[in-house]
Amino acid sequence: MKVELLHIVDCPNTASAEANARAALDVLGLTAVPIQLVTIHTEVDATNAQFAGSPTILVDGVDLFPTTPVRSLACRVYATGKGFAGAPGQEQIEAALRARLD
Repeated sequence: MKVELLHIVDCPNTASAEANARAALDVLGLTAVPIQLVTIHTEVDATNAQFAGSPTILVDGVDLFPTTPVRSLACRVYATGKGFAGAPGQEQIEAALRARLD
């Protein structure tokens, strides 16, 4: 399994997205799976990647939370149980990973 976290420079939500993804992977027994941080520097990078805003979590090249890719260096908003947030919660990531594993 390849997990990538796509983000823009100085994204304020990268750390929480990474921490939530790491915790979700660990809960699912995927402690050996690394999270590769990928910085999106340009709009060309955004176009060439499955970038849907910062942060985007890809598993084997597929967005865990599918949406329309963006072609610009923009933040992403996630709907959570507590309202809108800049990163998905651990439970959301766990559920998305479970769905991918089934």
